[in-house]
Amino acid sequence: MTMPTILIADQDYRSMGLLRQTLACEGYRVLTAANGQQTLALAQECRPSLVVIDTILPILDGIEIVRRLREADGMRILLLTARDTIADRVEGLDSGADDYLVKPFAPAELLARVRSLLRRMPSEGGKPLCYADLVLDPLTREIQRGDRTVHLSPKEFDLLSLLLRHPRQVLPRGRIVEEVWGYDFEGDDNALDVTIRRLRIKMEAGGEPRLIHTIYAIGYVLRQAFPET
Repeated sequence: MTMPTILIADQDYRSMGLLRQTLACEGYRVLTAANGQQTLALAQECRPSLVVIDTILPILDGIEIVRRLREADGMRILLLTARDTIADRVEGLDSGADDYLVKPFAPAELLARVRSLLRRMPSEGGKPLCYADLVLDPLTREIQRGDRTVHLSPKEFDLLSLLLRHPRQVLPRGRIVEEVWGYDFEGDDNALDVTIRRLRIKMEAGGEPRLIHTIYAIGYVLRQAFPET
């Protein structure tokens, strides 16, 4: 089995070396970049499965690179930072990062985050996911509802992908949070409900019938003509 390729972007060569050694020892193919320009070039040329990127980089900072990578590709992004305020976390995740890790961290925690993100990569060879009049392409990250294109945030996309992989199956809240938000999520308990609400608004903006339904005290299900509870 071919191991995933991971791109590390960090201007601190000591930190980069430790990251490279940790990931290489697990069998991952590791690429490195020391500034924003190199990071974008390698990401576009080699299309790694995951980019591990520090927020502080020369030429282009990490947040700007995350925004550019998210606009152009569906690769997973783990943001590293020494800043731990709520505002910093929100900025990082809103920029399009899939997960956020504060320095210093233990190698075991880094590997757990990496495994969690890679498990959420598109499966089945990138085959489009379809249900009713809804089509999601995991490779291009394009979503169609009938004749209408739907634009989603990264978390909305991940949540819809999960539901589409399990149509008509009731998914418990805990499972959804673990698979969409990842390892040891410590955010607001309402994050799932807020994301579901935003996703419904976008999915039903053309007057289409509801597909995402609430199962009270359990979770959510993707299903047609299901009475609300």
